[in-house]
Amino acid sequence: MKLTTHIPYSSVFVVTGGAKGITAKCAIKLAQHYPCKFILIGRSELLDSEPEWAKDSFEEPVLKKRIMEYFLSLGEKPTPISVQKQYTKITSNREIKQTLEAIHQAGGYAEYLSVDVTDSHTLKQKLSAIVERTGAITGIIHGAGNLADKLIEKKTEQDFEKVYTAKVKGLENLLCCIKPTQLEYLILFSSVTSFYGNIGQTDYAIANEILNKSAHLVKQLYPECHVVAINWGGWDSGMVTPELKKEFARRSIDIIPVEVGTQMLVNEMHPANSGTAQVVIGSPLIPPPIPLDTELRTYRIRRRLSLEANPFLQNHIIAGQPVLPAVCAVSWIVNSCEQLSPGYKLFNYTDFKVLKGITFNESLAKEYILDLQEIAKTNSQEIIFQAKIWSQTPEGKINYHFSIAQVKLVKNLPARFTYESLNLEEDNIITITGKDFYQTQTTSFFPLFHGEAFQEVRKVLNISHEKITTECIWYEITDKQQGQFPVQSFNPYLIDLSTHSLWIWMQNFHQEICLPAGTQQYEQYTEIPANTSFYVSCELKAKTGSSVTADFILHDNQGRVYSRLLGGKGIIIPTQSLSS
Repeated sequence: MKLTTHIPYSSVFVVTGGAKGITAKCAIKLAQHYPCKFILIGRSELLDSEPEWAKDSFEEPVLKKRIMEYFLSLGEKPTPISVQKQYTKITSNREIKQTLEAIHQAGGYAEYLSVDVTDSHTLKQKLSAIVERTGAITGIIHGAGNLADKLIEKKTEQDFEKVYTAKVKGLENLLCCIKPTQLEYLILFSSVTSFYGNIGQTDYAIANEILNKSAHLVKQLYPECHVVAINWGGWDSGMVTPELKKEFARRSIDIIPVEVGTQMLVNEMHPANSGTAQVVIGSPLIPPPIPLDTELRTYRIRRRLSLEANPFLQNHIIAGQPVLPAVCAVSWIVNSCEQLSPGYKLFNYTDFKVLKGITFNESLAKEYILDLQEIAKTNSQEIIFQAKIWSQTPEGKINYHFSIAQVKLVKNLPARFTYESLNLEEDNIITITGKDFYQTQTTSFFPLFHGEAFQEVRKVLNISHEKITTECIWYEITDKQQGQFPVQSFNPYLIDLSTHSLWIWMQNFHQEICLPAGTQQYEQYTEIPANTSFYVSCELKAKTGSSVTADFILHDNQGRVYSRLLGGKGIIIPTQSLSS
């Protein structure tokens, strides 16, 4: 297969579901950029001409009135079902012809095939006949699909087959009729449902996730083919009714304007994007809150940890050993609580303790266990968990690693407020900036051992014995680097970075360093965007010979608070203990 720098006009695309709806709009937009050849496939029948009585009737009430008059003229009684069926037949025919005409006006060539993509025999016959006119097929845009939205306990086998076969069997049939070796493009229309899940769409999620995995597999087998599964969000089209738009707005889900979405398809087909086999275009599907019952449940989650599965650990090595950051333990707890409580999100946690920690050496346990206990549910507004992470030695000894007294999830986060003691004036006491704070050798004045996954403090704006203010930025790392501790509502890498200001303060005034021991309380009001500057105001609360306690307020340049870490306690350790 040959990867071209553009789509040649001789290219021939098969487009399933492509004569009507969003896929048709995508085919038209593609033809406007690359006026090549399109074979549009759909199940609707294409009429040579519509009935005389239907001509010049475009408004739905007028056309349906004429349909009823037509049935009456035949001596038949019009029913809502028969009228709607005839109406759909006529309007579908019009839309197909409009799509064909739009592609022709753009300079392309288009033909329509009335065939069910799940009917492999008929599909093969009709494609073979049309290829004699168009030439060999070089691209597939698989947009066909069906919905049968129901709660899983109400779904029938027929519902599942209807949804599954259009996506999965349809793709299988296309690749049986068209040799993959001749394809230059394979574009699969998947859905954000497969990525995030959605109530009532288990079958749709399964079918689309198979498309996603198929894209990765085909890309591995045929690396020169431009393969991508596009996980689309909801489009601003006929399928998104005004009622559905209101529901999306309530759940903070944006819909994709047709002009924007179709152009995104063209952009994804640019050679610069040929290495990406799966993309998500659209807002996350945030599930509505689950109804709460009065029963307080317990959960036990087991996890095997490994250095290989968590590349970020190479950026967090203490005394020569990779050590799990305490905030990553928090993220495991928080993510688990949120996944068990759809529609609820972290507001705060209290009394977090580092007990034994987790070091990736010979002491690493075969598995780690997270125990979660629901301890309160309040008026369908909040859920409170208690959490412990522990493991067991081969001899049967229990080791407790981390604990949180309370993790509070809420339906709606409180509004952000303004930090009253905001001070972003620069005093130029510490002039070191950026990467210079981060050194692997503890002989550096500021021995921040953290690697790129946990950087960076850009600069210290001001520092005193009572407070230090830093400007920070966290550059997003890949999903692979995040490993078993992905960023969700809680970002452990960014929170770890936010505490570096205390390290700088300790070294500046006391030439000491500390490691986290616990947090009295953490509050989160909104997520902090990656790759964007934010500010940390670190207020010192107490300092002894063995420990230090501080509050960390994370905010923007106007002082609007993102989150607060209150009563963060560090245990002072000898500087040489960080040496590898």
